[in-house]
Formats: sequence, C-alpha cells, structure tokens
Amino acid sequence: MNTPSGLAPNASAHCQACALPVAQLLNQTCACITLDEGLLAAQLEADPRLAGLTHRLQTSHPHLFSRSSVFLDGAQVEAIAHAVKTLDAVMALPAYAQRVLADAPAVAQPAFGPHGVFMGYDFHLTDAGPKLIEVNTNAGGGFLNAALAAAHRACCAAMQEWAPLAMPAQDALLAYVEMLKEEWRLQRGDAPPRPHPPLRMVAIVDDKPLQQYLAPEFELARWVLEHAGLKAVIADPQDLYLRDGQLWCKGLPSDTPIDLVYNRLTDFYLAEPHHAVLRQAYLESAVVLTPHPRAYALTAHKSNLIALQDKPWLAQLGLAPDAMATLDACLPTTQWLTPANSADLWSQRRQLFFKPATGYGSKAVYRGDKLTQRVWQEMLQSGAYLAQEMVPPSERLVMVDGQAQRLKVDVRAYAYQGQVQLLAARTYTGQTTNMRTPGGGFSPVLQVTVSSAGQG
Repeated sequence: MNTPSGLAPNASAHCQACALPVAQLLNQTCACITLDEGLLAAQLEADPRLAGLTHRLQTSHPHLFSRSSVFLDGAQVEAIAHAVKTLDAVMALPAYAQRVLADAPAVAQPAFGPHGVFMGYDFHLTDAGPKLIEVNTNAGGGFLNAALAAAHRACCAAMQEWAPLAMPAQDALLAYVEMLKEEWRLQRGDAPPRPHPPLRMVAIVDDKPLQQYLAPEFELARWVLEHAGLKAVIADPQDLYLRDGQLWCKGLPSDTPIDLVYNRLTDFYLAEPHHAVLRQAYLESAVVLTPHPRAYALTAHKSNLIALQDKPWLAQLGLAPDAMATLDACLPTTQWLTPANSADLWSQRRQLFFKPATGYGSKAVYRGDKLTQRVWQEMLQSGAYLAQEMVPPSERLVMVDGQAQRLKVDVRAYAYQGQVQLLAARTYTGQTTNMRTPGGGFSPVLQVTVSSAGQG
C-alpha cells in the first residue's frame, strides 16, 4: 500500500497533502490484493458437507468475489446506519403503511408480525454523503459476505492500523440465525389460541433453487442453520404442500413440518400459479414466511421513494426535523414517468435513471443517456416506470491481470429492524451491478480509523 502522509486525527480524516478523505484516497490509490483464498475456503467449507464449495464457486462464479476491500470512513458508516434506522422508523408508521398499502394487492395487507429478514439498502457514495439507490427485501449475499469479510487480511501495517478488518464471520452468521428466530417469535410467540413449539425446521425456498445464481449460498445458509441446532432444507415451492393446517415438503420425514420459510423468491406477491401453496400457507398462517409480501409493499416497492420525499405529508405525520433532514440527504429525487411530464423528463434524461416500480436485480433498468425512442414509448405505455436522479457511483482501484483498473462501487447494508448487521460492497463496470466484471464482485467494507497524525 502507498500510505498517504499528513493524516488528520479523526475517523473521517483527510489527507493534508491532497485534502481527500483518507477512505476515498485509499480506494483511489491502493490496489493491493487483500483476499486470502485459503481463509475464504476455510470459511466457506467449515463443514465436511460443504467440501468443494469454493472450487465450484471459482469455476461457476469467477467474478463473484473481489480480491480487494472497499474503504469507508466513519462519517460514511454512521450516515448509512442513521439512514437505515430512520427509513425503518418511518416505514413502521401506521399512516405510512396506510398510504403505501392502498394500492397493494390483498396478499400484502395482513400483518402477522414478522419484520422481514435480509433487508438490503443499496447506497452510492458521494461527496454529499451516501445516497440510497434502492431497497430490497430478500437481498442475496448476506451469508457469502459474512464469510468473505473474515477472509481478507491487511496488506501492510498501515492498513491494519487504519482499517481494522470487518467483524468475524461468526458474529454476522449468529446475528442471522437470531434474526430468523425473532421472526418466528414475532408471529408465533407463546400466546393462545395455538401455542407452538420452538422453531425447528427452516425451508430456504426459491424457484429451481439449484439453478439459481447464488445457489451455493443456500448450501452455506443450510449449514449455518444446522450448526445452530435447527433443521434446514433447500426447497422448490412446487415441492411444498399443505396438510392439517401445516406446510410440508416432499422428501422430508412425515413428522417434520416446515415451521419457517426463508423466502428467496422474486415473485414478491406470490402471484404466480406455482406459488399458490406457499401463498395459501402464508395467508392461513400455516407457516412463518420471511420476507413476506407486506414487507415488500412497505419497504421495497420503488414508488415508496416518492412517498418518502413528500415533505408536506411527512410533516403532517409529525416527523421530526432531523428525520426529515436525513431523508432529504440520502434520497435522490424520484418521480413517476407520466404523459404529463414525459417531455420534460426526456429533455433531462441524461441526468436520470429509469426503473420499473416492481423490478429487481437491475432488470429493465435504463440509463437515460442510453434510451431509444422505442424503449421510451414502451416505458410510457407501461405506466409503471420511475425516473430517478442519476447518482454516479464512487470508484475503487483494483488489479486485473497485473493492470490497475477503476471499477464502480455500491455499498449494501444488510439490516434487520433498522439495525445494520453487515456492510458489503459490490464492484463492477457497466450500467449496473452484475457480478461478472473481472476484478469485481462482492468486497468487504473496511472502516478507516486514523488515530494519529503524520503517519505514512
């Protein structure tokens, strides 16, 4: 690492020589490789049943893990944590729920208690602070990033002092298990009329799970749950069935019903025919489902970003000035694309991103400067597109085949009930995150803490 000198003594230190925040300077100049692949293999294959997982990932997902860390300063970490906490608190307000659920389908209306696991808040880092790009209810990569965070090593003494490594994998994994147990308690508890035994069986559910891009994460999640004393199965929703008011899975013992479903489906409202059993089990409270349709409607539907910027309405809710300021600082301007504003938005398109209100995984997302008239007319006719202020991502210098390259960065906060559990970054080239960029992929986030001046 080329270590900058003249560092100011605080968590958001600037290099006195160049006036840049130290975290930004490190991201732009330190191309060191910090991933210890042996440690990563040890984290991913902590159980004999996971043997070979690392090799399979390297073969099928060669750009899933970056070999470099991403640096954030204390102010950025604090701003992200405060934004997540504020957003969660606002989204929990009854008046907010009344507004955003007004147009949601019936399946999103019941409130069974669970909050929703693996909330993902995705940020771009700017000079004005972190900007929220979108919210996800079933953000993938939480288990993999916990393992990855424990597999990076300081490239020099200065890095070890300035940017201590992320939390041990076990801490994050334990938090995930406790989160699922809490979801169970929130719905089942011990109250009549039907007390339930403790949580025993968890099903990790996705369509054709073994064919999913992050299928290896399902195996890791299953081991983590079993290591914590639970039973776990990876299941396709078409293998589920209802019997005697409980949810079951083909292939499981006849005395082992599913207690909780960790939901990885992107059919957020369970509207597809082959999800009918899971939908019925959810509505009949035959199983605890998390995340669930209500959580998606409350938090991740992209039109919610418009409600969260409605200042007169938020003031009527009695939102405190500091909460209003936090939302104003972290949210890029977002509005519906309509026939009435289409001419204005077309003229401003180079400064805008266009997203479907119910999209996920960057599907059907368009940079305004890349739009054709054909796509523009299709978006207008759909009536379901949002125009969002373009927030350019920050950059990270990495080494690719011996050559230094600059990749784009976004930061994901994995959170539960407004508390950040783990920060992770994604580095990439192109229009959106893709996990297919040489040198890119998931990266651990290291917080820079500079304790004394004049080091270097």
